[in-house]
Amino acid sequence: MASVSPPINAFHQLNNAELPLQKRSETNNFIQYLPDEVGEGYTLIVPLHEDFSFIDTNYLLNKNLAIISKIDDQEPRLVVTIALKGQSSFMGYQNQTIFFKEGYTTITIFNSSYGERQYQANKQIRQLRFSVKKSWIDKQLGAKRSAEIFSNDGMHLLSHRPITMQGLIAARQLVEADQKQTLQHLFIQGHAMTLLAAELAALLQVDSQCLDRFTKKDKVIAQTARDILYSEYQYPPSVAELAMRVGTNQFKLKKLFHHFYSNTPYGLLAEFRMRLAYQLLETKQYPVNVVADKVGFAHASNFTLAFVKHFGVSPKAVGK
Repeated sequence: MASVSPPINAFHQLNNAELPLQKRSETNNFIQYLPDEVGEGYTLIVPLHEDFSFIDTNYLLNKNLAIISKIDDQEPRLVVTIALKGQSSFMGYQNQTIFFKEGYTTITIFNSSYGERQYQANKQIRQLRFSVKKSWIDKQLGAKRSAEIFSNDGMHLLSHRPITMQGLIAARQLVEADQKQTLQHLFIQGHAMTLLAAELAALLQVDSQCLDRFTKKDKVIAQTARDILYSEYQYPPSVAELAMRVGTNQFKLKKLFHHFYSNTPYGLLAEFRMRLAYQLLETKQYPVNVVADKVGFAHASNFTLAFVKHFGVSPKAVGK
């Protein structure tokens, strides 16, 4: 099966290096403004520790935007993203895709990453993020728990779940803060730590319940089932048939997909189909009805509805 590249052509592209950091004279914070040609907004970066940063992104774009980023860090990092408004995605150049949806906290780990952060036009984006080195997690949670969290190499999705109530309260305090107050840095540090603790506690509570339930064999079962869906995406097996083929039952298979991919089997398949459809449309060689058929939709109208819901743009617009 041919590999699927992330969609890029329908987005105005900027390299992260084209967005220079400006240091605020009164603090150790940095701010990165968007160019006027793409809309309004900024990213505020607050170093809270040498191994730990808080990042506040607030965008309102007039066109779809893709920010190309390349991060090469020898020490693994944990990134916690709290999506307060709007949604975005990270399209990795090795077929990884991570979605950040409004009202959800998404937790990922990575050693290095190369891809695009993609944002839709005419929708406000407000995201709070924490970028934390493994050495900081080692000190705070202990080496054993840290090793469990960083057990996967490369970029890996750990969790995607609704923002906790305690985290939501702390997040609102952060976004409503007076940026000019005398003790701004101390204020941010206090509420940021509360927010991070709330979201990590939710992750660790679930992880502790799952440690004894899922084994390396379970991970292989999940990966095999995913690969079957990807290779047979036009005429995929039912969840019952898929479970039988990988040697488990429907209930267990759904649990494995939720744990390893934060999605259902057919939810993951839908994401794969949409990425493939976008790539085919970008070639401008196929009409919408042909692309719909190629990615497994019997009716072009159903495909169009699914595509617009997923990307926020119509298939015809991409084809042009």
